This record gives sequence, C-alpha cells and structure tokens, in this order.
Amino acid sequence: MPTQVLVVGGGGREHALAWKLAREPGINRVIVAPGSAAIGEEPRVTVSPDVDPLDGGALVRLARTNSVELVVIGPEAPLAAGVADDLREAGIATFGPSEAAARIESSKGFCHEIAAAAGIPMADSRTFEGLEPARAYAADLAGAGRGLVVKADGLAGGKGVFVCDDLRAAERALGELFAARGGTVVIEERLSGREASVIVLSDGRDCVALPPARDHKRLGDGEAGPNTGGMGAYSPVPDLPESTVNSIVADFHRPALAELARRGTPFVGALYAGLMLTDRGPVLLEFNARLGDPETQVILPRLAIALGPLLLACAREQLSSAVRAFDEGMRPATGSTHGTTIPTIDRAAVGIVLAAQGYPGRPRTGDLIEGLDAVPAGALVFHSGTSRDASSGRWRTLGGRVLTVVGTGRDLTVARDAANDAAHVISFPGLQRRHDIADRIAEPAVAGR
Repeated sequence: MPTQVLVVGGGGREHALAWKLAREPGINRVIVAPGSAAIGEEPRVTVSPDVDPLDGGALVRLARTNSVELVVIGPEAPLAAGVADDLREAGIATFGPSEAAARIESSKGFCHEIAAAAGIPMADSRTFEGLEPARAYAADLAGAGRGLVVKADGLAGGKGVFVCDDLRAAERALGELFAARGGTVVIEERLSGREASVIVLSDGRDCVALPPARDHKRLGDGEAGPNTGGMGAYSPVPDLPESTVNSIVADFHRPALAELARRGTPFVGALYAGLMLTDRGPVLLEFNARLGDPETQVILPRLAIALGPLLLACAREQLSSAVRAFDEGMRPATGSTHGTTIPTIDRAAVGIVLAAQGYPGRPRTGDLIEGLDAVPAGALVFHSGTSRDASSGRWRTLGGRVLTVVGTGRDLTVARDAANDAAHVISFPGLQRRHDIADRIAEPAVAGR
C-alpha cells in the first residue's frame, strides 16, 4: 500500500479517487493537484491549487517534495501532454499511460488503427483531413440508408461526437468541426444497441477489470439533446453481467494491450472500452486512456478491496503479484491475470450529474449552490466544477458539470431513488440534469451511436 499518493486533476473523477484512496488503511495522505476546495475537505486529503496539471516538471517537484510513492493521473489532457513520461523519467511510480500509448484516446484514427490491427470489432470508419472528401463519404453512407457518426479526431472532452440521422445533420457537424478545430475528423457507421463501459487496470502486460458501468452521454431525458461528457451513470449493468466481463476483456482489452506492447508502447493505466451491445454482439465505440467520468463515481463505491495496492502494482509493472495477494477474493484466469474481475460489494450505485446553464456549450459560472447541507445521509456528492466563497463559505458553480450525486442501495432501483432524492434538494440557477438515469435498465436495444 502506498502511504503518500498524488492524484492529478480536479474534477469529479479525481474527487472520487481521493475519497476512495484516503479511506484505505495504510494511506496517510492524498495530495490532489490542482484539486478543488471541496476535494481538500476530505479527511487526509490536501490540495495544491497552484500546480498546473499539464506541467510535468511541477508535478515531479511536488511529488519529490512530499515523498510521493504513487502518482495517479485522472484527466486525458495531462496524459496526452506526456506528463506520465516526465514522472516516470524522474523515477516516480505513475499510474497513467505514456503520451504514445495515450494516443488510443487522443486520436480516434489511431484507435481505429489499433482495433483493426488487433482484430477488435469496431464500426466501419474513415478519417479525413479535408471537408469535401468527408462530405462525399458522408453522402455515400447516408445514400445507402446507413446512419453515421462524425467525431473530432482529437480530445474534445466527450463533446466532439455528433450522431447524425441524415446527410444534412452530418454536413452541419462536419462544417462545425472543420471551422472550429480544423485538423482531422473521423466518420463512422452508426451502430444501434445499448452502450456500456468496461475499464481495466493494466501494468502493460496484465490487467484486472473494474465492474461494468453505463454512462448517459446525451444532455436530456430520453437520450435527447447534444452529446456531453456524461450526465449520469450506474453500475452494475444488468444486460452486461459481471460474470461475462472476462470474455469482454479477452476480446477487446487484451488484444489492444498486446498490440500496443508489440509497437513498443505498453499501456500502463486505465484502459476504458466504450462498447455498443448490438444484436450481433459487443462492438467497440472507443477506447479511452483513463478512468471514466462519471463512471468512476459509481464504480469506486462498489469495490470490495483497496484500490491503492492495485494502482501501485500497475505502476511498478507487478500486477500479477498484487492479484495473488487478493487470490481468495478474485477470479484469476489460468496462468495470467488477464480477464480477472475486481470483487465488488453486493450493492448498486447510481450517479446523477448536475450541470450548469449553457453546458455543453459555454457554461455560466458563479451561481450560488443551495441545498448541499440537506443531502440525505448516505448519499455521496462529488464536486466537478465548484468554488467556495472565502468570506461566506458558500459554494458556487465553476464549470459545466458541477456535481455528481451518487446514491447506493441493494439494487439499482433503490440506488436510483436515493440518487434522485439527493439531487432533488440541490439547486442553483439554470441547473440542468436528467431525471431518467437507470430508469430503463430492462428495456431492449435503442438507437445508439
């Protein structure tokens, strides 16, 4: 167990990580950089608000000054900037992939390349650097009666995806992406089904799987409105039982890890597979190079074992030995930890995101948040974008996604009701939220992306 841990980031995912790690026996302190005022209120947690999470040198100095034994990188931007490389070069154990390995998220074209080389089922796609060829391909797909998805090739905070019903919508999306971002876009065949996420912790060779979760990307109830970074999540996923996760890992994560290692860029960190559960089986939507947000907020409360030793073992490329330490509670595959699932408590978790007015575009900030002191006991509130008035101590909005409210219970219905009860007492001007997270867990497949 590491005794001093540094978490890089300051959103809801990092709040959940700090909450989980600081409660584990043996961890004396969790430092979060830059963190937030809310994260700093957790027991045994301190924040370093003046440290830039994209500045590898500053993070190295912070880690050395505080005798940090493990660094956990939360968001995708520091990974894409190569912060993990800076920390490893300084000899600091780091959970998070190298810049080269993180391209599996920072370039959707590269993700398709890895999937094709590894034989991973993924939607048909093509990558374009110019508007006119992209329009022509979109017209071909639309003319054949196939829906399509237009994606920014680089990082877009979960908001660079446009699910298009027809050519007119695709042309609008292409025009917006090329005008705003330039660069490269990816056009994919649209898939139908239900989405699910399976995340593994990897040391570059072996991996262990976290329990599955389902994230709701669209802004409004009934999957209406634009894509966002995520408006809520729940775990477990009834139509993806945890007993089937081993086969998901064998078909998706393990081939991708092997292909990245073959190219000389082993992946050390959290490899997130966003899946569409179609009539013909699971199909990959995307790989992400980190823990999901808001999935992390509903996964971590369900873990039955300490997270710190697993993250440290991954960073040290010694995951097999850590798994053996949990041998009684885990289910290792013969001769390897590939496909092993981390044991969970027999409870469900549902998270509801409370977002600011204007999100996912330009969110309004500075609005007073009411009701945090009235949240029912047992509910969890993770802060994604808040600030605290120095004089009054009151909380205000400071970002697009403001809070994730998590309810837990013996099943998803109880957890959903607990999350809704907690979310109901919180208010701020322009608050946006969904009211249907985990409502339709037994419904058949729906149109996807």
